[in-house]
Amino acid sequence: MSGSAIWLVRENALPLGQRLAAALGATLYRPWLRPDESPREQFRRAFHQHRRWVAVMASGIAVRYLDGLPASKYTDPALVVLDEAARFAIPLLSGHEGGANALAYEVARLTGAIPAVTTATEAMKPLTLGVGCRRGKSANEIERAVLAALGGRTLAEVREVATIDLKADEIGLLEFCEKHSLPLRVIAQPDVAARGWVGEASDWVRQNVGVAGVCEPCALIASPRGRLIVPKTAHDGVTVAVVEDRATDYPHDATAS
Repeated sequence: MSGSAIWLVRENALPLGQRLAAALGATLYRPWLRPDESPREQFRRAFHQHRRWVAVMASGIAVRYLDGLPASKYTDPALVVLDEAARFAIPLLSGHEGGANALAYEVARLTGAIPAVTTATEAMKPLTLGVGCRRGKSANEIERAVLAALGGRTLAEVREVATIDLKADEIGLLEFCEKHSLPLRVIAQPDVAARGWVGEASDWVRQNVGVAGVCEPCALIASPRGRLIVPKTAHDGVTVAVVEDRATDYPHDATAS
């Protein structure tokens, strides 16, 4: 199998598909160019030729396209479903073992979509980190700040790291996330500005980033049902906030009582 591939259903999605293909180095499939063969049959023939798929289509269409194709989570290609408006990136096949979860976060960083990860391995991790930092901070400096904020908790409990889009290319942050296999969730600056959950606003951040704070709002946006258990902590130019999801926060099934 070769690398990544993008599958489009409609020509309307071509600009999105081209942007993704360029960023991911992916093959772009446009089935309407072959009207003599059904799109589903074209997809079935191409499915096992690539290790990673981004299917720009409704999830229902993707389920029908995949009918009879998956064999094992250890060998199936990773497949992420992305709607044409790039609102949600859903790892539908080979999420954990095959890398679709990681691909969903990659697609989300490129498009602004929300990565909708549903695998149990990730869902059982209760913590989300919000991280902000000054330019040039190393992975080691970020790690020291994160561990200080976590206190007695461990990185094994962290589901994802969230930051503002202006920090999406911060080398130290990317290296820290890669070292610990933590997905990086990127929050758009207007969304951070609109949800100012900040215990104490930072004049420096407001002047240089355009928002009152980074780590707290990013963590809370990424984990909207969570509780802020560690407010913004600053350590040598790195700020960290910790949000925890708790099972007791979720609504109970009324029929079970």
